[in-house]
Amino acid sequence: MPPRQATHDTASDASATAATTSELEAGHSTPGAPIQLLPQDALHNVLGRLSLREALACRPVCRLLRDALSSSPFLSSLPPLRLLALRHPRSSANGGGRDSHGSCLQAFDPSLRRWIRLPLLFLPFPSSSPVTASPSLLYLWVDAAAASTGDAKIPRTLAVCNPLSGSHRLLPPLGSAWSRHGTVLAGPGGAVLVLTQLAALAYSPGSDRWLKFSLNLPSKPRSPVLMAGAIFALCDVGTPWRSLWRLFSCRLLDLGEWASLKRPEWGDVLNILKRPRLLAGAGGGRILMIGGLRSSLDADAPCSTVLILRLDLQTMEWDEAGRMPPEMYHCFGGGGLGHVAAAGGANNKVKVFGGDGRVWFSGRRVRGKLAMWEEDDKGGCGVWSWVDGVPGCNEGGYRGFVFDAGFSAMP
Repeated sequence: MPPRQATHDTASDASATAATTSELEAGHSTPGAPIQLLPQDALHNVLGRLSLREALACRPVCRLLRDALSSSPFLSSLPPLRLLALRHPRSSANGGGRDSHGSCLQAFDPSLRRWIRLPLLFLPFPSSSPVTASPSLLYLWVDAAAASTGDAKIPRTLAVCNPLSGSHRLLPPLGSAWSRHGTVLAGPGGAVLVLTQLAALAYSPGSDRWLKFSLNLPSKPRSPVLMAGAIFALCDVGTPWRSLWRLFSCRLLDLGEWASLKRPEWGDVLNILKRPRLLAGAGGGRILMIGGLRSSLDADAPCSTVLILRLDLQTMEWDEAGRMPPEMYHCFGGGGLGHVAAAGGANNKVKVFGGDGRVWFSGRRVRGKLAMWEEDDKGGCGVWSWVDGVPGCNEGGYRGFVFDAGFSAMP
């Protein structure tokens, strides 16, 4: 299916900036207006039909709506805004995930196909870099101590915030190696995991420390995903000259007890892609594996396209979920998507990110836009399209993650 062109709307659109709750000004309602005569339960019945975006956009209309639409129980009952939170390509280098227009997180709304900005001005830190999210909560590496001491050499730590409510909280401090090499996963109920090659740190809300667990894996877990109460990750069990990938899993309640998932019927399915990556599929019961499709099983075999495979966690069967169209693949440099997997210093690196049945691709040869694949609920090959107007500097190489913005959880 040929890719369809995305519609671009500027972030200055009123509906696109509904999340900027700190900038909304209360209006005034006319005394005796018919809406003021409605009983509270009838008013909430009407307002409950609004989306979260519409509810936030209506708050400046009058004082009555501002008060009615500012109730925490009411806001937490509304479905969240499912967004792609974008990580700037320079965020890892300069420690900042904020754009040049102010302290904002750039995000893409797939339902409306437009970019919005979530304000982070409430964070009292000189720099921050968003890394992952759980429902309503955003996790960032921040220079917390440097904000008060001015010492840039003080290790960074994790903070959790709700961008819509403007609240935040620091997690217990970590060593600098964890912020440089750790992969952060946000679990249910505010739990947080940080994984490196040899160990994992686990944090539970209400605790004042991190618990450390040995991973006992053959190599550093690649692109771990957290779903269905377990962690799934790929590990390279091959040699320095040839990669050989295996899928491992571990239950959240038994960190450190990893098991290799192998089925005879899988054959070489894990190795037909160059350095594959895992992402969560739609519905919470499927895993996506994305990478460059090898033309053969030779170690130096070129790639012909990018392939998306899907694993059903109930049946433990793989199927092909999508394949990038040739004309889109060509925009990334033809064989460039071999470097999706081949990472190691190539000039045409391509980043793969997303979750919940959506996959985005960014690259230096595709500036100012992203390629997007959306999973087909009917079991088809999905839909490919371009997302234009990526905000910030026109460098390519962006990363990101899925963020359900809402009021269902607070730091």
